[in-house]
Amino acid sequence: MRPLLLFFLALLGGSQAAQSQTHQLTGTVKDELGETIPFASVFLLQATDSTMVKGTSADETGIFLISDITPGLYIVQCSYIGKSSEGLPLDIRSDIKIGALIIPQQAEQLDEVVVVSARPRVERKVDRLVFNVENTVLSQSNSWDILKQTPGVILMQDELQIRNQPAVVYINDRKVQLSPSEVRSLLENYQGQHIKSVEVINNPPARYDAEGGAVLNIITNKNISLGYKGNFSSIYTQGIFPKYNFGTSHFYKTNKLNLNASYAYAPRKDFKDVQNRTNFINDTGVFSRWDTDFDKTNRFETHIGGLTLDYTIDDRNEINLTSNMQLSPKREYDNFQSTVITNGIGVLDSTFTTASFLDETKNNISGDVTYKHTFKENGTLQVNGHYTAFDLSRTQRASSDYFLPTGDFIRNYSFFTDADQDIEIITVQLDYSTLLGTVSFETGAKLSLINSESRLQFFTENNGRVFVPNLSDNFLYDENVYAAYVSASKDWEKWSLKAGLRAEHTQSSGNSLALSTVNELEYFELFPSVYLLHTINETHSLAFDYSRKLQRPRYEDLNPFRTFINENIFYEGNPTLVPNFSNNFNLNYTLNQEFFFDFYYRDNGNYISTLSFQDNENQALRDITQNVLESTSYGLDFNYGKSITNNWYVYSYLSFFHEDETFLALESDAFSATNEINGYYIDVTNYLTLSKDGTFKGELGLAYLSGFLAGSYTMSETTNLTMGLQKSLWNRRAELSLNFNDILGKANPWFSSKYLNQDNSYIAVEETQNVRLSFTYNFGNFRLEDNQRQIEKAERDRIGSE
Repeated sequence: MRPLLLFFLALLGGSQAAQSQTHQLTGTVKDELGETIPFASVFLLQATDSTMVKGTSADETGIFLISDITPGLYIVQCSYIGKSSEGLPLDIRSDIKIGALIIPQQAEQLDEVVVVSARPRVERKVDRLVFNVENTVLSQSNSWDILKQTPGVILMQDELQIRNQPAVVYINDRKVQLSPSEVRSLLENYQGQHIKSVEVINNPPARYDAEGGAVLNIITNKNISLGYKGNFSSIYTQGIFPKYNFGTSHFYKTNKLNLNASYAYAPRKDFKDVQNRTNFINDTGVFSRWDTDFDKTNRFETHIGGLTLDYTIDDRNEINLTSNMQLSPKREYDNFQSTVITNGIGVLDSTFTTASFLDETKNNISGDVTYKHTFKENGTLQVNGHYTAFDLSRTQRASSDYFLPTGDFIRNYSFFTDADQDIEIITVQLDYSTLLGTVSFETGAKLSLINSESRLQFFTENNGRVFVPNLSDNFLYDENVYAAYVSASKDWEKWSLKAGLRAEHTQSSGNSLALSTVNELEYFELFPSVYLLHTINETHSLAFDYSRKLQRPRYEDLNPFRTFINENIFYEGNPTLVPNFSNNFNLNYTLNQEFFFDFYYRDNGNYISTLSFQDNENQALRDITQNVLESTSYGLDFNYGKSITNNWYVYSYLSFFHEDETFLALESDAFSATNEINGYYIDVTNYLTLSKDGTFKGELGLAYLSGFLAGSYTMSETTNLTMGLQKSLWNRRAELSLNFNDILGKANPWFSSKYLNQDNSYIAVEETQNVRLSFTYNFGNFRLEDNQRQIEKAERDRIGSE
């Protein structure tokens, strides 16, 4: 027995030695014409279940190397810009050098039609709509253009809207914490080739904060290759003034570490021409008419930086650190206003001019740490901590000169303001998800602590600098939110159901030191959500969803300060604002996964809206944010996209909608007034492939909006005709784009407020008519996908972004 035991021990040791020996695999990636393909991704898969074992990328000559391979049966496969080679089975028992892995060219045979690129595909899921754009004609556009063409999205004055409300943009489930104009700048520099899909979540489920509207979540395609990549980019925009943007991004990845660092510098000079007419009314009718021409020239210097670090501790534990900063040390507003005042019969009464200068510094720095643990059986636990520090300081000098009709000087009124605001946000969040049988289960809790301190000092300067106490204030605001949620979902053969419940307990306190008033608020609310999808057959499907949502006031809207344009025109904060609750219903029908019909109804409740009122007695115009009395929205959306020819793809979106708001008319004896509109929106965009190799693209789009609501104003129709050209250079290492925007010059609407004793209107002509030239150069292993993130925190949305 002893020799036999020694024999088995020797055999076992030899087997273990053989198993511990590893090998390497080398080869080349080529296309069908025999040309090498640099930087293609190469995957080593298990032969039994096709799970990934290792991955790498080819070098600049198309040669790849995979090392440390344990002996066994595998499949090797490679891909490049969405095209993949056939899987090659290998029994690796020694070092192997194979010939070429062949990736087919772009053109392929499909239903007896040769297509250069597939059309975007829309997929209905139980709680969201998924717009798949990877390897389609849209993937050659930038991210901003892709979002504009996503079903249900409308571009409204530099802001993406869904169902007539602002959309929140995410990248890989991380919120983009930027103002609307900065979001656009970011996405115009984010290449569409990196995007796999865009998720449209009209009613975000219980896992999301109760506060917030629809979500646009950009999902990037994943690339497991290791190495380094980077890029430099620049954008030049010529409107009335030239604008520039310079940026660079660097990414490095190993088996355990992902590191991404980015920086952008954006100096810009903007011009806006605002024309306003206000008819002041008394018992006899219009007694005074003010016609104002307001020229606004703004100069900004902004530094944007980001740092993301992902570290995989082991198979079950990983940690992420994310930091973002936006530093604006120099923001200058140079405003000049000229007003002509006539009486009720049009006779010149007087004129005045106002010169206003604002200097502003704004900084926004945030940090985020996340730890994730994956359990051995199933389920994950994630812990997140977040901190934001925001500070704003602003000084303003304004001087108004009044003149008689003869041009003789009457008087001067000058004032100076000094304001600052500091906001701190701390959040801690815990999320747990698992699979209970066939039911997906999620639960979690969140704590949010918000502290805001604002100060405004107002001085007149006609007789030296004199402090005005009743126009100055210190405002302290604290808010604590305690939240918890639970959610479950299950799929059957033709049904999908998801339901959740979120609970939030809020305590807030607003203290105006000058007014000696404290507004305290405490409430506990439940936010249910339910989603139901029925796939009738391969052709038809129906979906229904409902959710209750919350809108909290922005921090700056709570400040009881007045921000003056001149002594007669100002914005006023409102510390008595209260949260608003809405109920959202959606019914969707899908035909052939091509035709999408969406009907929605939304009870907006006491929606928080910025309203404009004219004080006829004192001849003043003020904007104030208040809770409306009631508001509803409903509409029908339809979208469809089709490839007309091999090189021509058309996207179309049509929306019919109704919007109404009933609000307290503060300057009309506190009567209620209703503002409503029935409108429609049409968007048709043509995407053209102008070269055989797909490196030269063209775009021609036309969007028409019949009208809209904007607080107490009704907006006139707008038409926006755009055209763009895009060329990839140097084996797609570089990209050059040329865009022409608002070609017809009809993208800026009139806003009119006419009811009871209110009659005023204005048009703000921005630099929407412009030409934009952008260039991006990629270096290193530039086809790696990065781990760029933005921090996801609803609390940060309420920080002022203008």
